[in-house]
Amino acid sequence: MGELGIGIGWRSEIDLTVERLPGVDFVEVVAENLHRDHLPDSIAVLRERGTPVLPHAVSLSLGGADPVDMDRVEHLAAVARLTDAPLVSDHVCFVRAGGLDSGHLMPVPRTREALDVLVANVLAAQSVLEVPLALENIAALLSWPDAELTEARFLTELTERTGCGLLIDVANMWANARNLGEDPEALLDGLPLERLAYVHVAGGVVRDGVYHDTHAHPVPQEVLDLLGLLCDRVSPPGVLLERDDHYPSDSALAAELEAIRAVVRR
Repeated sequence: MGELGIGIGWRSEIDLTVERLPGVDFVEVVAENLHRDHLPDSIAVLRERGTPVLPHAVSLSLGGADPVDMDRVEHLAAVARLTDAPLVSDHVCFVRAGGLDSGHLMPVPRTREALDVLVANVLAAQSVLEVPLALENIAALLSWPDAELTEARFLTELTERTGCGLLIDVANMWANARNLGEDPEALLDGLPLERLAYVHVAGGVVRDGVYHDTHAHPVPQEVLDLLGLLCDRVSPPGVLLERDDHYPSDSALAAELEAIRAVVRR
């Protein structure tokens, strides 16, 4: 899906920081935070420099049993056109059910029936989108019972049936390993890494024995180690640092980007 390099999530709170940080090859923006007809000045500056801007949606609820809200897909498509994005992304999750919004990314049951629903919704979204769609694995605090497929098999069949790409979040993989006892190396070995669009890296914190993927703390060494294991298997087109709160100094963000770059280069 094209080489991207090392990137960072653009947030309005750190817009000037992102503009002046060294070594930012691309940025990702939360699609729902942008208007569909005009860009924030900082994003416009980055686009004028030729920096790729990737819209990342959080509300399509593609894993939900309800029909896809095509207005949300149209918004994502409009933001992609506005930013001249090479691809867009969302998550393997649902956020709405029965008219209620969870306010959180909820895991999809790994059953054949749930996969059929997810595939149908992804195909519906792809019929509107004009650029490739990548889908991200999420961090979860629970596992649905009676799984019929491993996560690797579930994601493999999703890509085979829809042609979508994978946005692999190694921080989410680490969270699930820590909290649910899942095996991240087995997941990496089972994924169709030829479908890799890019990678997310983020930080979190342990509270009361549970690892919380906060995007508000430094990236743990364990997450960087997992990134290294991924890089042992494939050369990722891009790796992006997510930070959503408690923003550190510019130098601290630059150091985290350099630590990511060092893992990718090794």
